[in-house]
Amino acid sequence: MLRSGTCGLAAFAILGTCSLSALADTNPTLDPGHEYMVATNYPNNLHVIDLQTDTLYKTCTLPDAFGPGTVQLSPDHKIAYVLNNHYADVYGVELDSCKQVFHASITQKSGEKARSMFAFTVSHDGKELYTVANPTLMLKDRYEVQQPRLDVYATDAGMDAKPVRSFPAPRQLTIMQSGDDGTLYVAGADVYKVNVKTGKFDVLIPSRHWTRPLYSPPDVLYVWSQQTYRHDFALLYTTAKFKDKKEDPATADLLYGLFSVDLKTGKTETTDFGPLTEIYFSGMRSPKDPNLMYGVLNRLAKYDIKQKKLITAANLDHSYYCISFNKAGSKIYLAGTFNDVAIFDADSLKPLGKIKLPGGDMAITTAQIFIR
Repeated sequence: MLRSGTCGLAAFAILGTCSLSALADTNPTLDPGHEYMVATNYPNNLHVIDLQTDTLYKTCTLPDAFGPGTVQLSPDHKIAYVLNNHYADVYGVELDSCKQVFHASITQKSGEKARSMFAFTVSHDGKELYTVANPTLMLKDRYEVQQPRLDVYATDAGMDAKPVRSFPAPRQLTIMQSGDDGTLYVAGADVYKVNVKTGKFDVLIPSRHWTRPLYSPPDVLYVWSQQTYRHDFALLYTTAKFKDKKEDPATADLLYGLFSVDLKTGKTETTDFGPLTEIYFSGMRSPKDPNLMYGVLNRLAKYDIKQKKLITAANLDHSYYCISFNKAGSKIYLAGTFNDVAIFDADSLKPLGKIKLPGGDMAITTAQIFIR
């Protein structure tokens, strides 16, 4: 249920009996040391969920249109940045006040339309925001697809932010995270590390261009850029591992795996974790046991990475796209698709309940869990 005041504005107007504290309680500030979850949904809501009580704490209304509702948090967890308005704008919203404090249009040049395909994040120190713009020049008789660009904004630029730096970027870039040394990590055809001062892109983890013996090229579909308690940047892949150099697909082992970058050290990992028996839209390692891997779409599944086997799975009453953990690693929160967040015990995968959100579908929201 939503935490709210004890009387409405109508009662206040008629009776004059509502206190200021009761009215203020309809938009409560976040408590230090408290664990929360943020998620977005139609028509254009940003929800804050209290994970101590597993109830809706407050709802902020976002401007313009919804979609995709991808959320990235400032390092101090005071501002939620949301890619929205049909992939065309990034908004910064203070979680305590619901006040909008930042706005950047992905379109920055006259005559163009530009969109960001989930490709934005905040720098490790919170001073800059990065986006990848995919622009199209809108001419009278034709459209011309332009070179993508990496745009860098100052987060204190306010409501009409303009890039302070821009660089050419590769095509097909999606999710990204900032490392502790300022390096930007971006997923695309490969996983890149980017110098945000010079715009130089270097391949860090080969994906499309990997050369693992007896493996097929991996397939990657991943658009949930989560800021995890493990402080890593991770995404799933699927691949076929062949028995021999004949590369017969009929006898190959179909596998799920994980690309991962440690955001503190920059160390990378390419790890197969289990057989490909079904599709998952997002996955995450347990914050308390890095050998445990979880994935979700039509079922919630739990894997032993070292043994590369499925431990257990739970049936779901509908699909969920985005998986998250509380810091203790004891609970799993599933978001995306409809307007409910499902809660599961991380050890047994038994359902613990649901949190229904006001409004409509969450669609492909990126939920984030954090401690203020």
